Amino acid sequence: MSSRTSDCLEEEDGEEEEEEENYNPTEVKMSQIVMPCHSNHRQELSVGQLLKWMDSAACLSAERHAGSPCVTASMDDIHFEHTISVGQVVNIRAKVNRAFNTSMEVGIQVNCEDLFSDRHWRVCHAYATFVTQRTSTGQKVNTFGGQIMAWMVNVATIAASRLSQAHPTLRAIDMFTFRGPSQVGDRLLLKAIVNNAFRNSMEVGVRAEAYHEEGPNRHINSAFMTFEVLDDGGKPRTLPRIRPEPLEGQRRFQEATARKKIRLDRKYIISRTQGEVPLSVPWDPTNQVYLSFNNVSALKMLAARSSWRLSCEKDQVQLYTLEQKSMLSFKIECEVDVPAHRAFDLLAELSNRPSWDSHYKKCELIQLVDNDDFIYRVVTPSVRHGAMGSPTAANQAKGILQDFILLASKRKPCGSGDPYVIALRSVSLPTHPPTEGYNRGEVLCAGFTILETKDNKSLISYFNQASPEVLPYISTDIAGLSSSFYHTFCSCSQYLTRNRL
Repeated sequence: MSSRTSDCLEEEDGEEEEEEENYNPTEVKMSQIVMPCHSNHRQELSVGQLLKWMDSAACLSAERHAGSPCVTASMDDIHFEHTISVGQVVNIRAKVNRAFNTSMEVGIQVNCEDLFSDRHWRVCHAYATFVTQRTSTGQKVNTFGGQIMAWMVNVATIAASRLSQAHPTLRAIDMFTFRGPSQVGDRLLLKAIVNNAFRNSMEVGVRAEAYHEEGPNRHINSAFMTFEVLDDGGKPRTLPRIRPEPLEGQRRFQEATARKKIRLDRKYIISRTQGEVPLSVPWDPTNQVYLSFNNVSALKMLAARSSWRLSCEKDQVQLYTLEQKSMLSFKIECEVDVPAHRAFDLLAELSNRPSWDSHYKKCELIQLVDNDDFIYRVVTPSVRHGAMGSPTAANQAKGILQDFILLASKRKPCGSGDPYVIALRSVSLPTHPPTEGYNRGEVLCAGFTILETKDNKSLISYFNQASPEVLPYISTDIAGLSSSFYHTFCSCSQYLTRNRL
C-alpha cells in the first residue's frame, strides 16, 4: 500500500490508542459487540458484516467533512490479521485523512477488544475514497456500498467452499472499486469463480452487475479475494489444484499468479521505505564477539520458528515461507549426498559461491577477522527497478549492479543433533562506503544450516529475511512464475557433490 499522510491511523498490536492532541472533527468511533446473528459457522464475525460497519463509519466521517451525503468510490486493499469471536467487541475508528477537489480519503482502523481479559489487538486497516452526492427531490437513492461489498464476500465464500469442500477463511481483499452507482429498485447479479488455487490459498474473482427492468447490465464492482482453509490447529491446509479452462480460464489463472507476486512485492517492498531504518550495523573490532554472536543467534532463532509454510516443491527441493508483521522470510531446503562437515567447509568458503550461484557476480574477502568470522564484499545484479524478479534490460544495458558488505560467521555444532551454521548479515565499514555505479544493498539475516542425516548425508537449509534488494529474486518463485530457486539449489548440490572428497 502506498505511503500516506501523517494523519493516517497507525497503531501497534496490543497497545491502546493514544489520545491526539488536536481533536479531528471528522473522527468517528464505533463499537459493536459481536452477537451470534453477526457470526459465521465458527462463531466468528462475518467479514461481510465487518465491511458494512467499516463503510458506515467511514461514510459518516466523510459526510461530517463534506456537509452533504457521500457515497463510496473505492476501498483499498485489506489484509485481515485476526478473526473476531462472538462476545468480543469491535472498535472502529474512521477519519478524513485528506480532502481533494472532488473526493476525500478516509482512514479506517479496526481493533478487537476482549472484555474479560482487557486485551486489545489490531484486526485490519483500510483506506476508503468517498465522493459527495448532490441529491435533489425525486432523485433515486443509491444502494449502500457496504451491503454490496458484503454480498460480494458471500458469493466468493460459496465459490471457495465448493472447491475446498470446507469452510474457508477470508484473508485478504484486493481493492473494491465502484464503477457506477446501483439504485434502489435495481436487480443485482453477482458472479464468483476461483481463478487459481495455490498450495495454501486460493484467489476468487467477484463481479457485481446491476440492471433495471429491461435495461442492459451495468458493471458495478469487481474484487479479488484470497481465502485459506484452516485445520483444527489453525494452520492452513493444502488445497486441491484447479485445471483452468482454455482461453478465458487460462487467462484468469495466469493473472491470479501475477497478482500474487504483485501482492508480495507491494506488501514487503513498497510498504517498507528503504533507508528508513538501516539494516547494516557498524563493524567495530572491539565489539567483535557481540556482533558475531548476534549474527549466529539471529539465524538460529529464524531457523527454529515453527510457522514455516511449504510454498512449493520440485524434485525434493522445497521452498518455505514465513510471514511476520513486517517481514517475509524464506527457506530453501534439500538433502545432499555429502557429509555435513564437508558441506560446511565448502559453503563457508564464500569466495567460491560465484561458481555455483548466478546471483553472485563477485565475492571478495576484504577482512579476515579470525578463524570463524570473515567480512566479504559481494556484487550482484541490481533488481531494485526490475518488474519480474530479475534485472530489467535497461538496467543490464547500463551495467547497474548492487553490492553488499557481509559479515560471515561460521560455527560448528555444539553437541549431538546441532547443525553447522554459516550466518550472514550486513555491516558497514568506513573503508568501503557506497560507491558510484553500485546500489548498496543490505541483508538483515541470512545463511545456511547444515544438519547431518543418516547414511552420511546432509540436510542443507538456506534462510533469508527478505530485504528490498533480495525479495524480487524469490517472490517470482513464491508466486509460481519461475523456479530459479530450484535451479540455484541444484547447482549448489552439484558443486558440493563434485567436491565431496
